[in-house]
Amino acid sequence: MIRITEDIAIEDWEVTEHFVRSSGPGGQNVNKVATAVELRFEAERSPHLPDPVKRRLRRLAGRRWTADGAVLIRVEDTRSQARNREIARDRLAALIRKATETPKRRVPTRVPHGQKRKRLAAKKKRGQTKALRGPVEGED
Repeated sequence: MIRITEDIAIEDWEVTEHFVRSSGPGGQNVNKVATAVELRFEAERSPHLPDPVKRRLRRLAGRRWTADGAVLIRVEDTRSQARNREIARDRLAALIRKATETPKRRVPTRVPHGQKRKRLAAKKKRGQTKALRGPVEGED
């Protein structure tokens, strides 16, 4: 069981781990030992995640979200299979924890009049500078 928050915990049946050969460091060992881990969390089917959290998780996961609604995390950072497994579980927990945070609603504000005046004055000054660059009249 992976504990995310006090309310949310993921059961072991929702997470599958598949060990594959890593492309990272390991010398001759890299061709023999499957140290990289591919962790798959069935997020869409999870009864422990509320729907708003699932929607935010889908947006946060990006390319790691599969077509059938699972989150796929691949870790091959270390030579140790156990450490890679631990890192993958930590990354999944961090991703779900971030999805549980409700984003603050943006309150639209108006541009202050002083700022508008300042911007228009700068535009006017720039336009005058460019107007002076034209051909000189009256000296032909």
